[in-house]
Amino acid sequence: MEIAKYIVTGIYAVICIALIILVLKQNKDDSGASGTIVGASANNFYEKNKGKTTEGKMKRATIILMIIFAILTVALGILYLV
Repeated sequence: MEIAKYIVTGIYAVICIALIILVLKQNKDDSGASGTIVGASANNFYEKNKGKTTEGKMKRATIILMIIFAILTVALGILYLV
């Protein structure tokens, strides 16, 4: 069991660092009140194809890493209880 703890902890550390880097590289895409006043529309070509851009791919990768992070957190909790 000790080897499994070390392996999962190492993977956990790599996921944490990757998640931090991805979150810091992302731009804030919320237009806030100015977007409401100006009338920013979410129904344009860019918004429909946003998943194919670099920003969309980074957002998807961040979500996947967050899910893996949560699963590894539970796994580490179980491994350290045993």
